[in-house]
Amino acid sequence: MASEEYDFIIVGGGTAGLVLANRLSEDPTQSILVLEAGSNHSKNIRVKAPGLFRTLVGSELEWGLKTEPQERLNGRRINLAQGKMLGGTSAMSAGLFAPPTKAMIDTWATLGNEGWDWETLEPYYAKVYTSPIIPKSLEKKLGVDGWETNRDEMAKGPVETTFSGDPLHPIREAWVETFKDRGYFMRDNPWTSGEAVGAFSLLSSSDPVTGEKNHAATAYYNPVKHRENLHTLTDATVDKVLFGDGHLVDTAVGVRYHSKTGMKTVSARKEVILAAGTLQSPKLLELSGIGNPDLLKRLDIEVVKEMTGVGENLQDHMLCYLCFEAVDGLETLDPIYRGESDAINQAMEDFEDGAGLLTSSGVLSSAYMPVIEHVAGHSWDVLRSVLEEHRPSTGAQPSPAETRDAAIYEIAEKALFDPNQPSASYLALVGQMPGLPNPITKRHPPPEPGSYITLSTIFTNPLSRGHVHIKARSVFEPPVIDPRYFTSPIDVEVFTQHMVYLHNLPKLPPLSSLFKQPLKPYKNQPRFNNFYTAMRYIQTSAISMWHLVGTCSMLPEDKAGVVDTRLRVYGVRNLRVVDASVIPVLPPGHPQSTVYALAERAADIIKEDHGLMTAS
Repeated sequence: MASEEYDFIIVGGGTAGLVLANRLSEDPTQSILVLEAGSNHSKNIRVKAPGLFRTLVGSELEWGLKTEPQERLNGRRINLAQGKMLGGTSAMSAGLFAPPTKAMIDTWATLGNEGWDWETLEPYYAKVYTSPIIPKSLEKKLGVDGWETNRDEMAKGPVETTFSGDPLHPIREAWVETFKDRGYFMRDNPWTSGEAVGAFSLLSSSDPVTGEKNHAATAYYNPVKHRENLHTLTDATVDKVLFGDGHLVDTAVGVRYHSKTGMKTVSARKEVILAAGTLQSPKLLELSGIGNPDLLKRLDIEVVKEMTGVGENLQDHMLCYLCFEAVDGLETLDPIYRGESDAINQAMEDFEDGAGLLTSSGVLSSAYMPVIEHVAGHSWDVLRSVLEEHRPSTGAQPSPAETRDAAIYEIAEKALFDPNQPSASYLALVGQMPGLPNPITKRHPPPEPGSYITLSTIFTNPLSRGHVHIKARSVFEPPVIDPRYFTSPIDVEVFTQHMVYLHNLPKLPPLSSLFKQPLKPYKNQPRFNNFYTAMRYIQTSAISMWHLVGTCSMLPEDKAGVVDTRLRVYGVRNLRVVDASVIPVLPPGHPQSTVYALAERAADIIKEDHGLMTAS
């Protein structure tokens, strides 16, 4: 490194951090340092090939974090795979590039974040990705033939997207037609319309020519890594934000980090920006003396700023899936999952030509669905009763956390009773999901022979909120992560209703033509005959989608916010947080696109605040 002082220090070289590195280094007068705890694995075939993303889970390329035992999930500890490499979780994910919804993004502004709404953010989503060109001959196969526009003409950003795998795979058209027959068709491009309900073929953040996964390191970092003012240090674990002395005691002036050559400090002339993610950014704030004073004092950490919202408001998408045997001859990823040498060799050969099984994660189709499809009559009364019974109590002088929870509750309640807002998203995967590990041996059962289709439900609007907090002063000690999954009875009620419907989905034509009939469930998968058996199945089988947000929420201080609308940490100068942790309410789908867009807007805000040059 040319200097031990930089204008901006970015802690974390993941999805958001590399967007900032790219955009802030556009001004050649500014020096940027990115500190990343992991290494650069962009050339690793497991990272490059979307079809191999499962092999990254439990590897050295992720943090290996787990939740505390979850009471409502039979005491299970849930894996929370978060990328530990340049590109972060965008580099280890399945690469699903799903749209948000206008209504849910607008709730950010409703909560008190002026200027953070769909109208403001839509151009930033378009700035992130390049919309694929869809030939007229493929429109019906992809289920976009009814759209007014089948691509976003404004979208010409760094992240290449495509309909990965075989665009002619029969599940795409069958999926869309099945939902369309029941009145749930995405009428227009959700990226341009913000529409919230209906079925569609899912975009993947993959290069349409090479088939390789396109993540933050390949899209945002590699094209600019040779800029003289951009410096990146990998295998560097930041353990503390440093503050000044005297009148600068509330001003961030640098960071301390561990590297292969020992502990070092580096100074920031303008700002320290935390982009370490939902689980690591609050951890760094607490280690630096920003957080709940009771926790900090207990660990003998000097309090710089009392802030009880740090580490709170943790939310996540839970997923539960059902797997059924597919008709003979249907192309799936099952041979890869079973490790069949002939299939793997062929897939590797095809991948070199930008084709074949490894160019896709196998998740080809999605649908955003309201609960109205599944609840009627008496069930509506039950749902209304549960909502009223568990409405947050605020009292005469509510605390900031109580005020926040009440506001979020109102948002969720309104969405549930709106037929044009989803409470779940459904996914179709051409292949089998691995069974849960044996509770004694901790090993996953081997994949089954045959071809399978997995249908999944993701609960999009959870009311259950958890927290993440440090338990020791060492940065190398994992934090205590307790999402408190399904502690809200409303979550249990709504998610179970969706699972009951999902169980019936493969019986509906034309989707039913892709499954062996009568249905042949995956080994040991139960059949649902009522609401309660479905609920028990969720308790034993639901897992995380790794869509963790909210622990440094952008909210007003009277709602227990951690950062303001310019993403500055309240009461501290020259310190911002820019990553998924600032998202106050989790949008539907997959938040990768939202984190990119948020970081793009944050870069413009930072440039504006410091009068920096903006690229033409």
